[in-house]
Amino acid sequence: MLPAERVRVGLPAASKRELLETMSALAAHGTAADASVILDAVLQREALMSTGVGQGLALPHARTQSVDDTTAALAILESAVDYDSLDGSPVRIVLLLAGPERERSVHLRLLSRISRVMADAGTRQRLLDAESVRDVHRALADAEAALG
Repeated sequence: MLPAERVRVGLPAASKRELLETMSALAAHGTAADASVILDAVLQREALMSTGVGQGLALPHARTQSVDDTTAALAILESAVDYDSLDGSPVRIVLLLAGPERERSVHLRLLSRISRVMADAGTRQRLLDAESVRDVHRALADAEAALG
């Protein structure tokens, strides 16, 4: 779900909007999806309530007809960005998830799983310390294995 071309370490972003534009393009990379449609869907979701869940983590997500299958992108930011997070803290870890309208249950299960993986402070720290995409993949694989 997170091939290397959809993962960035040290991603620069000056604002939440710029970040979401970049993440939408990353999520669309290698798919038939339209990045601008993903962005619009994510921004509509953000208008309901911020997906900055706290502790430096944002989980922007949306369902849209623009994607045929669920796609994701992950970035570790070069520096924290104000995201209007629920706890008021800026974000450095962003995982964007975009899925088709018809896969509501898949979308919810993935969000739940991602939330459990990212709830672990050690996993978040390993992601922040990552120097490469390989480090990111190892941290996520270890976290997944720990969940069982």
